[in-house]
Order: sequence, then structure tokens, then C-alpha cells
Amino acid sequence: MNMPGLYPTWYEPVLGSGWVLGVIAVIHMLASHVSVGAALVSTWLATVAVRRNRPELLEYVRSYGVFLLVFSYVLGSITGPGIWFSATVASPRGLSALIHSFVWLWATEWVFFVIEVIGIYLLVYLAGRIDSRSYLGIAWLFGGASWATMLVIVGILSFMLWPGQERWFVEGGTLTGFYGPYTFAQILSRTCFMLMAAALAGELIASRIEEPPFRMEMARTLAKLGISAAILGSAFFQWGLSTVPESASLLLKTRLPGYFVPTMWAVLAVIVIYFIAILAQPSLLSRRFSAVMLVSLLVFGIWPEERARESMRKPYIAGQFIYSNQIIARDVPGLGIKSELPALEQRGLLNSHPFIPQNLRRISAGNQLEAGQTLALVYCSNCHALGSSGIRPLGKMFAGNRDALEIEAFLKGALVTGNMVNMPRIPLTDEEAHALSLFIAGMPLWQAINR
Repeated sequence: MNMPGLYPTWYEPVLGSGWVLGVIAVIHMLASHVSVGAALVSTWLATVAVRRNRPELLEYVRSYGVFLLVFSYVLGSITGPGIWFSATVASPRGLSALIHSFVWLWATEWVFFVIEVIGIYLLVYLAGRIDSRSYLGIAWLFGGASWATMLVIVGILSFMLWPGQERWFVEGGTLTGFYGPYTFAQILSRTCFMLMAAALAGELIASRIEEPPFRMEMARTLAKLGISAAILGSAFFQWGLSTVPESASLLLKTRLPGYFVPTMWAVLAVIVIYFIAILAQPSLLSRRFSAVMLVSLLVFGIWPEERARESMRKPYIAGQFIYSNQIIARDVPGLGIKSELPALEQRGLLNSHPFIPQNLRRISAGNQLEAGQTLALVYCSNCHALGSSGIRPLGKMFAGNRDALEIEAFLKGALVTGNMVNMPRIPLTDEEAHALSLFIAGMPLWQAINR
């Protein structure tokens, strides 16, 4: 009997596997956004410093580089592998799909990353020690390599939402999946927001400058950069929203909390006001104020933005063909990929999954609750915690309803048929639907027993 290539499910009961991955990814996003933006800013400032013979500006570039080494590259080097490890266990087939589709692009990105890391070390330690022509060459190589890493990753992230071109669903192919309208909009908007993040970090470095005139000059220069980047980034972000598929727009409008969009605009407005205040009155620049703004960008800016991006691609995890629960839900003839839904509908998950214990492959009166728990783990736990806390707790998804028959009717009417735009189609057999409904109805008792 052919079995789907499913893996054991990683269940993290407190946060949920998705949130563990999400928290690591958001911290990495701040580090990576600052590093790419700062690489471009450092290249620009190093060019000005060399061409105008300004050693104090070169010293600022060196100080900025030291900050990047400690903040972005150490933090990024810890959280980057963290993403790979957590994604490997939380979403092995989603990660596998990305690697199989973009392995050479990913390898290219790593080459650029190695050049970037070497470049930041050289930029810091060779400042003022080599001739200006060679130093500028290193600065431009560093800035170009750093931006190139973003260029490659954005294409892969865009594919996670939707393959670049419609014909990818038939033909497959790296470039047809990589390039699409959303890819280019994301490249422009992310470049601008990275420059904005770099301006915030640059203000933090500038707050340590002791000479008042130079401190004032840098505060105003970075404020102008931050304002321009924020405005342009917002415009490109709006353009990006106009390029996403209709289903993604619908999910953004219906699944995100009402406070989400106003909060995002409020965060952006606060950052712009901060830059305007610094531009008008550079003496307001302080180390503590700058650090607070940088942390605010992480907590109130990047985290909601990443959550929105994750919500837009529901119920898929990659390329609109792999569900978040790792089930392949669509044929991709060009890649030889076939949907697993028909086979699961015919034989059931418990009888098909290679890692289901033998005593649960057939549902009986004596194992219904345990079988229901196993179904919930495999089908639901990637997006729903099986307790009362964590990510989207399954126990709170039915408005307190504990009527097993009504829950079973909902499962068969909405999920088995795939009639919910944000939920995967779950091809439960009648016995599986009954077992899962009994488990959901008895969740308070199950939680009490397993506490």
C-alpha cells in the first residue's frame, strides 16, 4: 500500500510549533533587516567619507560596523540556524518543497552571505589602514552582497505565498515560481523598510558621538533617510497588496483583528514623527530613545507584518500546494507531484500515515478518544494548540460548544468538503470525523487528565 510521505508531528503544548518558529523568525527578521539596510547605508557613508576625506565619518562607519557585528551578525547567526532547526521539525515537507524548488538559489544566497560576513569584518578592521580605492571596493562589495541575499530570499518568500506565475502549477520550474508581480513589489518595499530600520539603528550609533556638530549632522542625515524610506516603503507596500491573489486579500480583510491595520499605520506614523522630531531638533537624540524606537519596530512593526504575511497564505505553507499540516493538496504535473487528498479520503489518515501506532489504525469503541487525539495532532496542531493556551487553541474554536454531533456536522460540512477559505480540506472518513468530534467535545476532560 502506498503511504504519503508524512513525518512525525512535533507538538509543543505551550506555544505551539508555529509560534516557536514565528518568534525565532521575527527576531531574525529584525537582525537581517537592520544588517541589509545598514550595509547599504555604510556603503554610502564610506563612499562619502573617502571622497570628501572625512576621517570622522569613516570612524562612524567603523562604529556602525562593530554594532552590526555584535547585534545583527551574532543575533542573526544564532536565530538563522534556529529557523532551520525549528522549520525542519515543525514543517518538514514545507521546507523540503522550498529546498527542492530553489536549492541553487539558496546556495547562491549563502555564497552572498559569506561574502557579506567577510565584508563587514574587512570594513571594520581595515578602516583607515588601506588605500581609499581598495576600501571603497570592499564597501561596495559588502553592500552589494548584502542586498543580493535579500533579493534571493524575497523570491522564495514570495513563492511561499503564491508561485510567481500561474503556469508554475502545470509546468513547475524555478524561475516561473520565483518571479512574479508580488516579488518585485516586495523587493522595493523591503529595501525601503530595511533602510528605515538601518536609520533607526544609525541614530542609536549617532547618539554616542561626542562632537556636537558632527552628532547633529548625522542625526539629521539619518532622519531624512528614515522619513524618505518610510514614505516610499509604504507606497511600495500598498502596491504589493494590489498584486496579491484575491484569496489573500480576502483573508487579510476577514481574518486579521480589526485593530491590526490601524496599529500598523500608527507604528509607522510614530516612527516618522520620531524622525521629524530629530530632524527639527537634533538635541532630542538620545541612546535610550533610539533603543526604544528600535525595539518598538520589532514588537509592533515586524511581528504584526510577519503575522499578516503568514495569514495571507492560509491554509497553505508553501506554493499553494502543501497545507500547513504537511498534506499535499494539489497536483503539480511538471514536478510529478500528486495530491494526497483522494487517497486520504478513500483510506483515511489513520490507515495511511506511516507513523500511526498499529493499535490506532482501526477505530473501535475502545480507542475513539485516542484516535481523535491523534487526528487532531496530525491535522490540526500545526495551527491550533490542543489546550486552552498557545496559538489559536482548538478548544476555543467552537464557541464553547461541547455537543459532539454538532461538531461532527461542522467537520463534515465545512472541513471535509473544503468550504472554508482559511482552512485546509480535511478528508476525514465517517469514523474519523466521529472520533475527532468526540475528542474535541471532551477536550476539557482530556486536558484535566493530561495536566
